[in-house]
Amino acid sequence: MNSKLCDSGTARNVGAVIDALLYHDAWRTVKYVGERFVISATRKRFGSRGWTGRDRTAEIVVKIGAPNYMERRFIALCKKSGETFPVEKVQLKMLPVPRG
Repeated sequence: MNSKLCDSGTARNVGAVIDALLYHDAWRTVKYVGERFVISATRKRFGSRGWTGRDRTAEIVVKIGAPNYMERRFIALCKKSGETFPVEKVQLKMLPVPRG
């Protein structure tokens, strides 16, 4: 079993990612713990419809592990600019704005 999944720092980071997701009303948040280890949370949405302030529940999917393609590109840009890991800030992605 991977020791990074069990330590208390991971639990703190998961809490920080979920807090940022709900507080900023974002669609997706990512915390870069290392070059090959990220923690991300995504709020489920249905089609192009997001959520409103009237919703009583929030379905959240948490991913802990290796970065996906877009996250690897961001890590490469961070390394190129001289950013150190772990990146202190949580990356936020908001819902796309519908056209029209």
